[in-house]
Amino acid sequence: MDLDEFINEFGSTACIISIEMKPDGSYGKICIETGNKAYLSSFEQKNEFNDGRPNLTFQPGLDYTAYIPKDLNFEHFIYSCAVLNKPMHAYVHPDRYNMWFNLFSVPVDFGVPNKGYCVYTQEMSTKVNIDQMTNLSAKTTSDILKTCIKLRSTKNFLKTMDEVIADIRTICGANFCCIMLTDFKTNSCSLLSESAAPELGHYSLNDFLNDSFIDIVKSWPETIAGSSCLIIKDNIDMEELKARNPRWHASMQEAKIKSLVLFPLQYNHENIGFIWATNFDTKDTDRIKETLELTTYFVASEVANYQLLQKLEMLSSTDLLTGVKNRNAMNNRVFKIVTGRERMPSSYGVIFADLNGLKTVNDNNGHNAGDKLLKKAADTLKTIFSGSEIYRAGGDEFVIIFMGTPKEVIESKIEQLHKMAEDPSNVSFALGFHYEENCGDIRAAMREADSRMYKDKKHFYEIHPESRTR
Repeated sequence: MDLDEFINEFGSTACIISIEMKPDGSYGKICIETGNKAYLSSFEQKNEFNDGRPNLTFQPGLDYTAYIPKDLNFEHFIYSCAVLNKPMHAYVHPDRYNMWFNLFSVPVDFGVPNKGYCVYTQEMSTKVNIDQMTNLSAKTTSDILKTCIKLRSTKNFLKTMDEVIADIRTICGANFCCIMLTDFKTNSCSLLSESAAPELGHYSLNDFLNDSFIDIVKSWPETIAGSSCLIIKDNIDMEELKARNPRWHASMQEAKIKSLVLFPLQYNHENIGFIWATNFDTKDTDRIKETLELTTYFVASEVANYQLLQKLEMLSSTDLLTGVKNRNAMNNRVFKIVTGRERMPSSYGVIFADLNGLKTVNDNNGHNAGDKLLKKAADTLKTIFSGSEIYRAGGDEFVIIFMGTPKEVIESKIEQLHKMAEDPSNVSFALGFHYEENCGDIRAAMREADSRMYKDKKHFYEIHPESRTR
């Protein structure tokens, strides 16, 4: 049959794609054989989807990589249709394009040995089509709906995410699945949730979150190469991964990972993390991809909302200048203790620490110098009283609360702080300490510590009258 005559029967933009079939079941070249008039005319227009390449004139029979970058997802799409004889549909937003693509492909048989063929067509739009996004199988729709209901009805976000990631691992038939949050600006990664198959034993991604692993994670966007996801399902895909990212490939081989499905979590065009599953059921690749494409859309939204609430909570309870907790956080903590919403240990300690000389620095050197002194003071307290609750209660006043810490341990830290102050280059504090051993009223303990701090402050100015400006 004449391929040109066949394809010109299609009214929409369409082309015929061939794929070379090898005796071992793998495939070779994937070529665009011909296109109809609508398809060919697209090559005469300025091509804004060619990743900066010069505009090309269509040439029949060229490998598809002559027109677009190599894409494993596209290859799997064509293979499933032309070789496995499955009509295919996908609605995707590749990261390399600011467009949504509505893709269709149907198998055709031209009787050519060792070659599969399909008719491929695509529609493009800058706006998402909700109907196309939700045009899914009944099973996929059911799985995604369960996830959405869990996410929207939860009162415990972290526990629900554990349930969701366990569900996704089951859907994928994988031995491990997780959500990892990333912040490449601060070179940090954190584990949000994970689920491991029983045969993995005690396994957690937290055991591997070191600088070396983070460097590999930072290479993932480039390895995905502008596609919507990365799916490694066989040795052919593994070899492609080895060529793109040999270091990551080596780490996967060491971890005995034979297959991988990896989706970026994106919100407002920013990558906030990744969701992935390893050693998944490759026989069900199409359904897994279809499920995760939409599931990640909802998960990313919920994660972004969670991060926003965490940030707002941090802003409401953290002193932005020094990084310690603020007075609001201290008052809330005391309120919970006084109202019985939080149990107190039988023994606890309170220190009031007032920074000496801040007024003099502000008056003589300006408030920027005073801010630097406050930061240095907070850093000193965080170093010496590491693990304790440190609050900036006022301008130059800090409060440290110790729960269940032995009195002699706190006193040794106070002594350490006093010794540091003997060096004129270090910060100096007036200190007031009270230790409660019988679960007494924390408000009374704070008043006593505050009173002792003022006595120490008075003593400091008697010794250093030059530090008192008024």
